[in-house]
Amino acid sequence: MADNKQKPQILHTELVAESRLFRVESVHLRFSNGVERVYERMRGGGRGAVMLVPMLDDDTILLIREYSAGTHSYELGFPKGLIDPGETALEAGNRELMEEVGYGARTLVPLKQVSLAPGYFGSRMDILLARNLYPEQREGDEPEPLEVVPWPLSRLDELMARPDFSEARSICGLFLLQDWLNKEE
Repeated sequence: MADNKQKPQILHTELVAESRLFRVESVHLRFSNGVERVYERMRGGGRGAVMLVPMLDDDTILLIREYSAGTHSYELGFPKGLIDPGETALEAGNRELMEEVGYGARTLVPLKQVSLAPGYFGSRMDILLARNLYPEQREGDEPEPLEVVPWPLSRLDELMARPDFSEARSICGLFLLQDWLNKEE
């Protein structure tokens, strides 16, 4: 399918708010049919982010349980974090794995780069499969120790049914893992 659609013309942008992590912009657009609209969008720092789907062995994935300020709850999901300046996605992925899970990966396989709410958020995340793990703990920036939760692949249906496993990126990572495993068989 060819992408021959003409993008709207940006007539004007204005900074509406800014925080340590995000910039909120008002964007005045003119579409190819002449209709004008004002959108708001969040812009990240441009560094991108990574999420790891770590496999301890052929039958076990590793999850973390961590506090999520947005829902004010502890959520179960995959380790993730921002790509630091000068890092590649693979380097950031291995660093985050060491900081959050206490393992490094000898093998990192890019599964997919996903966008996060592209209608208003201009950020992307690389989802990586981490295999051939070895113990290595590095100090991270988490305010409290993260609980590492080994989960057998034979119980993925139970994981999907859990109310504390609800984050869309982690669910996406699980489906990408299943697809990758099916192709490896």
